[in-house]
Amino acid sequence: MRQFDVVVIGAGAAGLHCAAIAAARGRSVLVLDHAKQAGKKILISGGGRCNFTNIYASPENYLSANPHFCKSALKRYTQWDFIALVAKHGIGYHEKTLGQLFCDDSAKDIVAMLLRECADHGAEVQLRTSINTVQHDAQGYLLGTSHDSIRAQSVVVACGGLSMPALGATPFGYQLAEQFGHRILPVRAGLVPFTLHDADKQRFAELSGLAVDVLASNERTSFKEAMLFTHRGLSGPAMLQISSYWWPGESLIIDLHPQADLLEALQTLRRERPKMSLRTALQQWFPKRLALTLAEQFQWPDKNLADCNNALLQAVAGTLHHWAIKPNGTEGYRTAEVTLGGVDTDQVSSKTMESKLQPGLFFIGEVLDVTGWLGGYNFQWAWSSAYACGESV
Repeated sequence: MRQFDVVVIGAGAAGLHCAAIAAARGRSVLVLDHAKQAGKKILISGGGRCNFTNIYASPENYLSANPHFCKSALKRYTQWDFIALVAKHGIGYHEKTLGQLFCDDSAKDIVAMLLRECADHGAEVQLRTSINTVQHDAQGYLLGTSHDSIRAQSVVVACGGLSMPALGATPFGYQLAEQFGHRILPVRAGLVPFTLHDADKQRFAELSGLAVDVLASNERTSFKEAMLFTHRGLSGPAMLQISSYWWPGESLIIDLHPQADLLEALQTLRRERPKMSLRTALQQWFPKRLALTLAEQFQWPDKNLADCNNALLQAVAGTLHHWAIKPNGTEGYRTAEVTLGGVDTDQVSSKTMESKLQPGLFFIGEVLDVTGWLGGYNFQWAWSSAYACGESV
């Protein structure tokens, strides 16, 4: 029977980073994962270039039942610490937008860096290994795997949430937490596209592939980013962001042109070009397809601006600035980038990530009830929580 100080379950971002940090402290570390490849979610992130952090990352960018939980880890291992690690390995990167940092070349560089850190410090990574049982006794932890039995002083749960099951996501982390008495807060898909009701889907089907900059809002928050029409509903950064703050049955308010006051712009255009039609006028600010579709769906008359009274222009501008749409639902875990909810942080130390109920059991990354915004924030939580754990385990 092999023995280690630490067994990390999950060879993803958090698991690999934690393993390297713990091994650098002289701990004997084994990382186990059922996948054939380490860091599968890293590899597909950011269009294959991995949006590995955000220069603006702060506790305000995270959702949790306990919004204070993430503060300690984020403060002790910041985005600048991870950026320094990336630079140390000579990986080129660039800022794309809104503080999002991407690899110049490939997400493979980040996975290779994490594996190299593990190898350099002596952490062993074992793939294609299923964990059948985890037991605790006076000697520590006993793990029964598809290959053998393993003894460990500590176990780190870093196997993520339920998002993207095609990449191997399972509820194992939650089940293991529950086995040792932990509460699991309700989980749901986050950072996920919306689906529309059949009538709306049909109404806007011809707009599939069209993107516009919008301000998406609900009672809790708002995001000013791009929205993309799809053949099933609405996607793009603005929709993904607000999906984490949306509940079934709620409507979204979308400002389709937050850059300017459309009533004022329409009135100005009416004075300057009275013979221009209303539908042509709308094409000053929207792609033709969108302008015509909106005019048809909201039954705006096809007449010259000179014949449009203020009440009509107010109605048009009001609709465009406050378009209320009620999604049918979301695409679910199949395309969700993260899982909201998870292991209740009230039962976990914010300084060490160790269970308050079970000595030697640690939780890091997405399995915890900490979810970041779109744009590198969830990777930063993986790095920060991994560091807090790796320094303590």
